[in-house]
Amino acid sequence: MFLATVSKPQRLLYLSFVQHVSVKELERGRADFVALLADLPSGFRLLTDLSQVESIDVECAREIGRVMELCEQKGVGLVVRVIPDPEKDIGMNLLSLFHYHRHPRIVTCKNMVEAAERLGL
Repeated sequence: MFLATVSKPQRLLYLSFVQHVSVKELERGRADFVALLADLPSGFRLLTDLSQVESIDVECAREIGRVMELCEQKGVGLVVRVIPDPEKDIGMNLLSLFHYHRHPRIVTCKNMVEAAERLGL
């Protein structure tokens, strides 16, 4: 499952990946993601939560790269990732090298409490 929401006052886009994530789910969620992204100013912050992931299809890498590119085009300023288990990191750092050309600051946290602190929430 893939969930996305935005907090305009916080200038924060929140993405959550839950249980098993398929490429079809990501593709279906792209239009919603684009609509949410449109409401954010340049310099927004992205919080990506992978703490509830059980598995992600390998084919999702392309779609996740597209999401990164859309965030890049909109001017993401800070990327905070919650990845409690290094084995659940699906290569986000590698994908970032290819899709974030402006090199926003990227922070990886072990839990949401740490992520909230990094975001000043």
